[in-house]
Amino acid sequence: MTPLSSRDLRMVTLCTALLIAVLSPGIAAATLGEPEVSVQADSAKLQSSVKISDQSLYRLHEMTLNTGTVVREFVGLDGKVFAVAWHGPYMPNLRQTLGKYFDTLASAPRSGPRDRNHVQIQQGDLVLQNAGHMRSFSGRAYLASAIPAGVAVGDLH
Repeated sequence: MTPLSSRDLRMVTLCTALLIAVLSPGIAAATLGEPEVSVQADSAKLQSSVKISDQSLYRLHEMTLNTGTVVREFVGLDGKVFAVAWHGPYMPNLRQTLGKYFDTLASAPRSGPRDRNHVQIQQGDLVLQNAGHMRSFSGRAYLASAIPAGVAVGDLH
C-alpha cells in the first residue's frame, strides 16, 4: 500500500471533518430560513448563552458551542434567520444549521474555488462557503434574496 501524499491527507481530513459535522447530533445552531425562536431553542439545548446585538438592519445572535466553535445567526427584521456563519476548531452540525436546505446542498455541484480546503456551493437562492482544515474551520450559508437591503455579503462572517 502506498502512503498518502500530504495533499491526499488534507483531502481525507477535510472529508472526514465534513462527515463528522453532518452526522454529529450533539452540536446544533439556528436553522437557516426558520424563525428567530430556533436560536433560543438551540441555545437551551446546548446549555450555552446567546449574545444578541441589534444592528440597524438585522439582529445578530452569537453562540459559543461547547466545542469552542462560534456560531453567528443573522436574523432579519422579519424575524427569520437569513444567514449563519461559523468559525472554530469544529464545524457545526450542517444538517441542523441548514434545516430544509441541507439536502439541496448535499446534492448540488461545487462551484467557485477548486482546492481541497475550500468548498463553495450555490443552488438557486442558497449559498454555502466553507474553508479550513483540521481544528480551524470557517464558513457561512445564506439565502441571497433574504439579505436585507444595505447589508453586504462580506458583513456575514
